[in-house]
Amino acid sequence: MVLLDQDKFLIELTRMFQQARKSGSVTLVMKRYDGRNRPEPREGKPPLPEPEHYLCLIRAKLRNKVISAVVPPKDVNKFQLAYSSLLKGNLDGLKKTKKVKSKSKAAQ
Repeated sequence: MVLLDQDKFLIELTRMFQQARKSGSVTLVMKRYDGRNRPEPREGKPPLPEPEHYLCLIRAKLRNKVISAVVPPKDVNKFQLAYSSLLKGNLDGLKKTKKVKSKSKAAQ
């Protein structure tokens, strides 16, 4: 997994969407991140200190390429605007799913 800064992440995500137009799909994950890179200590050991503020971890995956970015709380609004405009511009290839009628409605 490649950890990028916010601007480079958006550029690489745009490239991923362009590659996915030909074949494949991009998987996006956004979650709260406390900045820890170590596992929780076992019982009886002193616990890790609680973070002052949580970060936002964003991952994108296309086939076997994974990129990620960590966004601090002060930059979330600016990043979210750029991220949402990027998604709006690239999510035009979605397929409409067909609704399946249930048997009870079909019998009436």
